[in-house]
Amino acid sequence: MAETKPTAAAVKPTTTAQPKKSGNSISWVAPVTCIVIGYLFWRFILGDASNFTKPDNSGGFWPSHEGAKGGLYRMYLGGIIVPILIGAFLTVLTFVIERFLTVTKATGTGSIAEFIRKVQFHLANKDVDKALAECDKQKGSVGNVMKAGLRKYKEMIANSELDTEQKVLNIQKEVEEATALELPMLEKNLVFLSTIASVATLLGLLGTVLGMIRSFAALGDSGGGEAAAKLSQGISEALYNTALGIGTSAISIIMYNVFTTRIDGITFGIDESGFTLTQSFAANYK
Repeated sequence: MAETKPTAAAVKPTTTAQPKKSGNSISWVAPVTCIVIGYLFWRFILGDASNFTKPDNSGGFWPSHEGAKGGLYRMYLGGIIVPILIGAFLTVLTFVIERFLTVTKATGTGSIAEFIRKVQFHLANKDVDKALAECDKQKGSVGNVMKAGLRKYKEMIANSELDTEQKVLNIQKEVEEATALELPMLEKNLVFLSTIASVATLLGLLGTVLGMIRSFAALGDSGGGEAAAKLSQGISEALYNTALGIGTSAISIIMYNVFTTRIDGITFGIDESGFTLTQSFAANYK
């Protein structure tokens, strides 16, 4: 009778990294809400009848007030593009706060470079549990990825069926899967800042052009010194659109660059974490 040899059961690859379930309702709620708030501010605060010497008391969506009593209230006379630009500015502030909180949480506590050095020290001493404890202290994206990799690292130490190269590949795969779960959370909603940076300037120019059209139309209906006064006033009001658009765009660009720089630092730390784990295992468990 032929002798049968027992075969090892196939080991299914497992991952300790769990997908993060988080909605992104702010991506559509914030812009709509901010534009509505921008209109209400423009219509009922800047456009309050008491702020003008010649108010239009008929009310409506866009009253035709004249003679603003102050420089701030002249912004109302910039036209219907102004509330959209105010809404865009408020949207930028909303996503700046949201990204600041998210990126700050993802950065974790302490220096990322110092955290990686501590993990490297513990792994060199073959003390994985202390390395895991450092991950719990770090509390950021780098710590989360490192923790997932260390759990697989610890599992591979006890595995006697795979060779060293296969174990290193399993650790590397675990780190890649954990990284794939962390990066989308870091980059989410940055597209709004980059989009508004471009669109706000164009909206400002559109508002300026519409204001200039109204100004020159009023110039054609009057003459003499009154015409020159209306033209200069109309140009001044139209330029509020340009100022709002450029200001909003500038803030968007600056904050987008700030956040991408911080995210690049976190991403570099994550890459260094994966390299640390694979190199340490290959050196200590040949």
